Amino acid sequence: MRSLPHSRRALLGTVLLGMAAPAFAQGASRSFTTSDGIRLHYTDAGQGRPILLVPGWCMPAWIWEYQVTALSRTNRVIAFDPRSQGRSQIAPRGHEPGRRGRDIMELIAHLGAPRVILAGWSLGVLDSLSAIAEFGDQRIAGLVLVDNSVGEGPSPSGAGRSRFIPDLRARREPTVRAFVASMFRTPQTPEYLARLTEDALRVPLQASIDLLSYPRPREFWRAAVHGTRRPVLYAIRPNFATQGEYLAASHPTAQVEVFESAGHALFVDEAARFNALLADFAQRRAVWS
Repeated sequence: MRSLPHSRRALLGTVLLGMAAPAFAQGASRSFTTSDGIRLHYTDAGQGRPILLVPGWCMPAWIWEYQVTALSRTNRVIAFDPRSQGRSQIAPRGHEPGRRGRDIMELIAHLGAPRVILAGWSLGVLDSLSAIAEFGDQRIAGLVLVDNSVGEGPSPSGAGRSRFIPDLRARREPTVRAFVASMFRTPQTPEYLARLTEDALRVPLQASIDLLSYPRPREFWRAAVHGTRRPVLYAIRPNFATQGEYLAASHPTAQVEVFESAGHALFVDEAARFNALLADFAQRRAVWS
């Protein structure tokens, strides 16, 4: 598995984030209307080659605030609120991969950029893979997949997940609150966790369940990854390391990075390292023409 040297990661992280925590710059608030009439929100910061950030299950665009602040110094950074999430319209339908993938491609067309780096985290990985599987990668300069399965290797155990949907139905607020807290290894303030939880609870219950029940076999996601020859960065925790090894061995452009000590929201827990990797990927590996 290829990786940046530690010294280079440290230097890039220092340059990108500075020596102190940044004042978050979330950029201009914008929206567009999808082909099925749903208003979707995004923020748009900086100038240069564009990076589009897609969050995970029920999460808002602002969870990418460290990336928006750091990377908008050198790139155009778009943080997306998928349908029914964040500041986007609550949608009566479309909480399935085909529609969510189309939303991403319609946003890219709306942005007017010839190509973007498409970065998806958690459920955003599946949204992004659905987008390129069904609509191609002509508008994609590179693909960044953060901490979700890509269908490689043996099927992982589902232990611990079988109770989540029943708990969500029976005890929604404490279940979501516990899920949000579990995403981090580094301490987060009660205010930060409460704000994320509030945003997650804004998603209607049935929509949140639909988002956990994507009707695709895992082979679909593997085929989507292998259907593109655009550069791929796979940033994961150790529980996906086996999939990372399979991907690195079988995909000609894959770069795999394991975050040994981070939680699911690894781009928050280890923002400096993640930002350094993404900046290097945008500068050296992405295919812009």
